[in-house]
Amino acid sequence: MASDRRFGARPLADIASKVMDPVLRRKAGMTADLLAAWPVIAGLRLGDASRPIKLAWPPARGNPGEENAFEPATLIVACEGPAALRLQQQAGELVSRVNRFYGYAAVARLKIVQGTVREAPINRRVSIRPLSAADRESIEAMTGHIEDEGLRETLKAFAEATLSRKRRDGD
Repeated sequence: MASDRRFGARPLADIASKVMDPVLRRKAGMTADLLAAWPVIAGLRLGDASRPIKLAWPPARGNPGEENAFEPATLIVACEGPAALRLQQQAGELVSRVNRFYGYAAVARLKIVQGTVREAPINRRVSIRPLSAADRESIEAMTGHIEDEGLRETLKAFAEATLSRKRRDGD
């Protein structure tokens, strides 16, 4: 009898999806799969300039067993200014793509809200401050005996960067 159990490392996406899906379903009415597939669903031009925020499901009407009890949701999409017009023009096609993704008519309408889609890039560049003469002499004493000039210059640059960062951080 073969076991369905997997051994070894598991992809982080599998674990994160199991944790995030219930939260997204409860708070936003959708799953992480829709967020992950959004660039493919929306296409090249709209994938980077928009993102789904929420599936707004209408309150249930009628008895759960009736055929007409189900009403499709409204997909709320954040979009950056210039792409909003394009998104509005392609709303019908986008709704059909989302429904194809879910496999049933889950979405009836698209609501566009203007908002930031991409996060601002973080500047990770560290400014190197000038070193004192004593620091430069110390670096020269540590690297002066190295015969290979390329290695010596690389180690000097590394030591200067390390000392300037320590000095700036207050270490």
